[in-house]
Amino acid sequence: MAVRAILWDLGRTLADWDPDYLYRRLIPDADARRDFLSRICTMDWHEAHDRGVSMAGNREALIARHPDKATLIEAWDTGWNAMFNGYVEGMEGLIEALHARGVPQYALSNMPAEKWPDVLALYPAFTLFETALISGQEGLVKPDPAIYALAISRIGTPPHETLFIDDRLDNIEAGAKAGFAVHHFTGAPALRVELDRLGLLPLAG
Repeated sequence: MAVRAILWDLGRTLADWDPDYLYRRLIPDADARRDFLSRICTMDWHEAHDRGVSMAGNREALIARHPDKATLIEAWDTGWNAMFNGYVEGMEGLIEALHARGVPQYALSNMPAEKWPDVLALYPAFTLFETALISGQEGLVKPDPAIYALAISRIGTPPHETLFIDDRLDNIEAGAKAGFAVHHFTGAPALRVELDRLGLLPLAG
């Protein structure tokens, strides 16, 4: 069967998300900012949020180890929306265009449960997803095979008829093993060519 639906990753695929957008305002010195994000508020530390640990709970131990950085650590929560900078270049309007053509769309995102309402407010088009699986709500994160199995049970199309789009190669490999058609996102131009090839959204559309 032909691919007829899309399962979207969100951050860094559709939404331009980067903690640096926030912290460049709070830590103007590039070296100091790089040190903070690589040594204190790391992506490994953030993954606990994606697994469902509350931001308030997750920061307690970190602040205890770095009390002089408490305000900066708390900003991960209080300044969350400032980590977003609109859509990834070339991706704005794509959800709406696919929706207008009747393409079923779903989301599968590693994201803190408590921040999903904020993200919906920032990106109203995300309300067009028929199903959205948010890792923090499910207690599972990509690329755990269990979250792909859960997605298959929740979405309205079989995986081989659903194009899973993600910027992380490990997530894409796990999606392929789960039976999804996949596209490793490297930018809007290549994705639009693939959507045209699959007949989901002509390049002229």
